[in-house]
Amino acid sequence: MSSTPQPEQAASPIAAGKPSRRSLMVGAAGVAVTAGLALGWWRRGGPDAPAAPLLSGAETAPDGLAALWAMRVAQPQGGELDLASLRGKPLLINFWATWCAPCVREMPEIDRFHREFGPRGWQVLGLAIDGPTPVREFLARVKIGFPIGLAGLDGTELVHGLGNPQGGLPFSVMINAGGQLVQRKLGATHFDELAAWAAKA
Repeated sequence: MSSTPQPEQAASPIAAGKPSRRSLMVGAAGVAVTAGLALGWWRRGGPDAPAAPLLSGAETAPDGLAALWAMRVAQPQGGELDLASLRGKPLLINFWATWCAPCVREMPEIDRFHREFGPRGWQVLGLAIDGPTPVREFLARVKIGFPIGLAGLDGTELVHGLGNPQGGLPFSVMINAGGQLVQRKLGATHFDELAAWAAKA
């Protein structure tokens, strides 16, 4: 497509002449924000960075854990899940969305963890930061054996409280049987990594 402006576009003083001071300020702010996000991404090592282990998860994110156990979430096919019912057994929680490509790619890996570690007492929960309709459509195409909850905006706050201030997805956390947050990762995970987490929990 040609980038030559149409006659009516060329009449704009910003398009035809120097940019306004306001547009320069907005542009500079955008560059600064982008640079800051890039620096944060580099420090984290990108989406495939190793998990960030927590030496004492219960002390590191007490507010996030309290909010987690207090939540009740709707389920895509109806009904409600009380997250307090998951206490007392080791638990892997994956925050995801249908529009998040890395989330979709890692879903079979998490489901494999559920199949292989469920008999060993592990629970797995997917919390979708998404709307009910796209989640239902996704689950109709991709068969998942573990429960999915619709976390909505409360899920975003929960992600922040569990140590992910950027709110990026996918985000996974592991909680041991004693209720301590022992592993967390921003970015896609895989079965071998999850199995290694479970061995240390």
